[in-house]
Amino acid sequence: MLNDETLRDGLQNPSVTDPTISEKIEILHLLEALGVDAVNIGLPGAGPRAAADTEALAREIATHRMRIKPNCAARTHENDIRPIAEISQRVGIAIEAATFLGTSPIRRLVEDWTVDFLCRTTEKAVSFAVSHNLPSMYVTEDTTRTDPETVKRLYTAAVQSGAKALVFCDTVGHATPAGAFNLIQFAFDEIVKPSGAELRVDWHGHNDRGLAVANSLAAYAAGAHQVHGAANALGERVGNTPMELMLVNLRLLGLIDRDLSRLREYCEKVAKATHTTIPPNYPVVGRDAFRTATGVHAAALVKALHKNDPALADAVYSGVPASLFGLEQVIEIGPMSGKSNVLYWLEAKKIAADEATVARILEAAKNSSRVLTNEELYELASPVE
Repeated sequence: MLNDETLRDGLQNPSVTDPTISEKIEILHLLEALGVDAVNIGLPGAGPRAAADTEALAREIATHRMRIKPNCAARTHENDIRPIAEISQRVGIAIEAATFLGTSPIRRLVEDWTVDFLCRTTEKAVSFAVSHNLPSMYVTEDTTRTDPETVKRLYTAAVQSGAKALVFCDTVGHATPAGAFNLIQFAFDEIVKPSGAELRVDWHGHNDRGLAVANSLAAYAAGAHQVHGAANALGERVGNTPMELMLVNLRLLGLIDRDLSRLREYCEKVAKATHTTIPPNYPVVGRDAFRTATGVHAAALVKALHKNDPALADAVYSGVPASLFGLEQVIEIGPMSGKSNVLYWLEAKKIAADEATVARILEAAKNSSRVLTNEELYELASPVE
């Protein structure tokens, strides 16, 4: 399963603009269309606007009887948990309370916290959420840098207080795949199995070392039920696990089978709503993901297309089939191009490929410092007077 954090953790990115509620609702419907299982709809304790947007999103889910399940972030404090209960009551749907608490030795040193204090805080917060009929998701920040004894003690306390979902976090992107795997295995062996309870185990990763996707896949391999992510890897510092790349990898691994043809739309909508950009070379949804202007690549692609085999064309120079995501391979003409690129473009535009035209376009491309635009190509393909 997947839990989307775009509309909460993703908005902590210092460079983003908080989307309007209408934009958030559009993003919510795109998540539903992509088959994402759960969504963090906000931290209503953060203020009036956050509370209003959270309620509007919860109401949208209820009104449209959406499959996606909502959750809300909350510090381990009654003032953060109470607004979730009130929104849940007014809207009439269950909202999971994701109560989080910093637990690593380095954080304890900074805050002058003891483990006893963290344990009491955990018990009080989880019990309060459960007493208000909220499903409880217990989260420790920086789990990957927390000593095993404290991890075991706090999560055991949370389970005994009524938590049904346990989230293990790589808050500062510290972990490696082996570490993520080990932590999730530890969670099952030392917390879940001894409890005898039916619990969901989640992984929440960040991308500071560029390992977020690998860590998330390792967490799944170790038995995690759900992984968290955000569109375009938005989030604190360099961001969360990219949701779109989790969907891509899970689809290619055969672990999910769903329509991902609106994946680029989801990413582009989030980018526009948050006033951020998608790098052109970003996997799958970047502008250049399925473009080539290289002669050798284009020649092979053209040969595959001439065999009337779209699947072959989609795979010959791409490890990710564009068609799975509603996209297609694109051949351009630039300084690295060969004759095949030119012939393909002319054929696609139904323009006669006489030797003079091909030579003229190829010469212009070789003397260019970039890919030629369609306007430039049409001008070069026009008869010379």
